[in-house]
Amino acid sequence: MPKPVLHLISGKIASGKSTLAKSLAVEVSTVLLSEDHWLSRLYPEHIKSVNDYVRLAHQIRQVLGPLVIDLLRAGVTVVLDLPANTPQDRLWLRNLADAAEVSHCVHYIEVDDDTCRERLHLRNHRGEHEFAATDAEFDLITSYFRAPHEDEGLQIKIHRQ
Repeated sequence: MPKPVLHLISGKIASGKSTLAKSLAVEVSTVLLSEDHWLSRLYPEHIKSVNDYVRLAHQIRQVLGPLVIDLLRAGVTVVLDLPANTPQDRLWLRNLADAAEVSHCVHYIEVDDDTCRERLHLRNHRGEHEFAATDAEFDLITSYFRAPHEDEGLQIKIHRQ
């Protein structure tokens, strides 16, 4: 039986994180946990700003963290569709793998801002996502984005599109 792995996703808004997460989750004994799915169902009317998102996402992480550790310890590979977009995010996520004593892989989707913005506009127009970010929100959230670096002690796989 293969050893479980914690898969983490890093990339800007509309870079393809959820699409990649879904493709990684097709393996046997793998569970996909999506932050957007949880947020949209638990707090459908409560996310009106980026600050609301940050606050509620933090609450979800308090619940998901122990669950992820339990799943990994039970031998289940976990794909977390949560943004691993800052060193602090990645440290918290990597600590989950460390606590479960399993390996991790940060999948970094390297896509330029213009491509992400085009995809965001298309996604918003089609209504394909739980949340429709504005250009201003894209700019704000992207300003916090930091690509993962090996100095963080991470196993990184780069996906270029």
